Amino acid sequence: ADTGVAADDPTVTTASLEGPPAEVLMRMASGAELLVVGSRGHGRIFGALLGSVSHYVAAHAACPVVVIKPARDKLRP
Repeated sequence: ADTGVAADDPTVTTASLEGPPAEVLMRMASGAELLVVGSRGHGRIFGALLGSVSHYVAAHAACPVVVIKPARDKLRP
């Protein structure tokens, strides 16, 4: 309701799935109109060393991707 989407709106789906995150997201986004993912905000160097699911899907998804980054004040303790 906070997002303005009715609970019975068939265009919004959620799921809890097992598997490598990037692979699962890419599979689930097949045929989607939009993929929304979050970002932990590890920073450029640490994020590059770990690899980034959000970067991967943004570069490889067949649909538009929106990456939601954490609020700036949440990045550093």
